[in-house]
Amino acid sequence: MILPIVAYGDPVLRKVAKDITKDYPKLEELILNMKETMKNAQGVGLAAPQIGKDIRLFLIDASPFAESDELEEDERNFLQDFNRIFINAQIVEEEGDEWVFNEGCLSIPNINEDVSRNETIHIEYLDEHFEKKTDTLSGLAARIFQHEYDHIEGILFTDKLSSLKKRLLKKKLDNISKGIVDVGYRMKFPKLKK
Repeated sequence: MILPIVAYGDPVLRKVAKDITKDYPKLEELILNMKETMKNAQGVGLAAPQIGKDIRLFLIDASPFAESDELEEDERNFLQDFNRIFINAQIVEEEGDEWVFNEGCLSIPNINEDVSRNETIHIEYLDEHFEKKTDTLSGLAARIFQHEYDHIEGILFTDKLSSLKKRLLKKKLDNISKGIVDVGYRMKFPKLKK
């Protein structure tokens, strides 16, 4: 089932999400619905807060980036298969130089801005079978993870912009929260006038 994506301005996007256990109600169904929702919106990641749930769960399917001519072949090959579920994820360490990349977000449609993030991260998480995993991610995979991880920490990519850039975007962001935006997928707007 395709779920509505929560728009900028909804308080759930600002909550620090809670860990979950194996017995979280209908978890398997939730994950399937999130996959369908992400695919329908043509996203490469979706975090539970974006569908109104304040839990530490997100998915990534970076395969659309595997077509990019701007990436090295090794990275394209890795991204082709970088399709995972992350439960109760933690960033253990960040390293390497920060680098800039133009990011967008399904909860903040039609706004893309350059964001600086660390090159490499060391992570711990549980997969969908609640098996503990550790990994090191670099490049675009690390960036996508950091973007989704921010969602479970109540942080949006717009928080990482300069105060000038935030002021310039204020009207657009207000309009998104009111539903004054053209978007090709189902959304839930916190300030939509009924």
